[in-house]
Amino acid sequence: MDVFVGRETRCRGTAGSVLDTSQGLGASSSSGSFNPGRSAITFFLESLKTQRGRHCTVMLRSVFRCLRINPVAGHRSMSQSSLAGKVAIVTASTDGIGLAAAQALGKRGAHVVVSSRRQANVDKAVALLQSQSIQVTGTTCNVGKGEDREKLVKMTLDQCGGIDILVSNAAVNPFFGSIMDSTEEVWDKILDVNVKSAFLMTKLVVPHMEKRGGGNVVFVSSVGGYQPMQGLGPYCVSKTALLGLTRALAPDLAQSNIRVNCVAPGVIKTRFSSALWQNEDLVDELKKQLSIKRIGEPEEIGGVIAFLCTEEASYITGETITVTGGIGCRL
Repeated sequence: MDVFVGRETRCRGTAGSVLDTSQGLGASSSSGSFNPGRSAITFFLESLKTQRGRHCTVMLRSVFRCLRINPVAGHRSMSQSSLAGKVAIVTASTDGIGLAAAQALGKRGAHVVVSSRRQANVDKAVALLQSQSIQVTGTTCNVGKGEDREKLVKMTLDQCGGIDILVSNAAVNPFFGSIMDSTEEVWDKILDVNVKSAFLMTKLVVPHMEKRGGGNVVFVSSVGGYQPMQGLGPYCVSKTALLGLTRALAPDLAQSNIRVNCVAPGVIKTRFSSALWQNEDLVDELKKQLSIKRIGEPEEIGGVIAFLCTEEASYITGETITVTGGIGCRL
């Protein structure tokens, strides 16, 4: 016996009659004692004459009690103030996934600190976020440089008073071709920015998160961290390293109430990956591997990143969430 608003469920009442709720609580398939001109609620109250009817009434009252407490039951949405009072640093955040993450965090109430290597890009992103009523501060930063990382953290502390969230999104890929043709300089550049700076930024912000009772770190990896893409060998290796960094940091930082997680996007429609999604032949081949037959959007990654920073994800740490449209991801 099951009663629920708007679902195709049935419940027996008096004389074996059946109420069909597939059209809501006003429809009935019974030709018995239920009068279509009366409400389903009246019908159920009258069915108190039978033991079975009493069960239906109790269940119906439970449904309405739930709806009174939570009028959007069954359609739960993340609170738009779930990160109110939090301060979030998002690196490489003036475009693509980084900007989408800043938007998602800001719309949930966080004060976001965006950065890029170019001031013009910072100014453009700050103006956009402000137009969306998001609290935002911006500065230039090349995360591959120690002095820039320190400046970013200091400015955040001076202007925002603390740090609760770090989204490490910065990455470079200066090489395309056979991995055997890659040079030491290529490896140094990729590992310095994509891996080492991610760890060193984390090391800088952790003491300030501890002062505020905890925090969240989210690394942005890639589906290429699971399945290397042809021509992108060194880059994909760096993204695999972030999966390991997430698992290594999580136990140590959990004792400080800091959760560490990772997001591994598939092919997303950003400027960084435009060489992939603008090639129709490559897209056709890619879609064969996808359950959802389209390229992802930055906002679909930003939302997952923001979720990982909320209390709704309070029992998640050391994990990588793959957002790939259904591509199988295993190491």
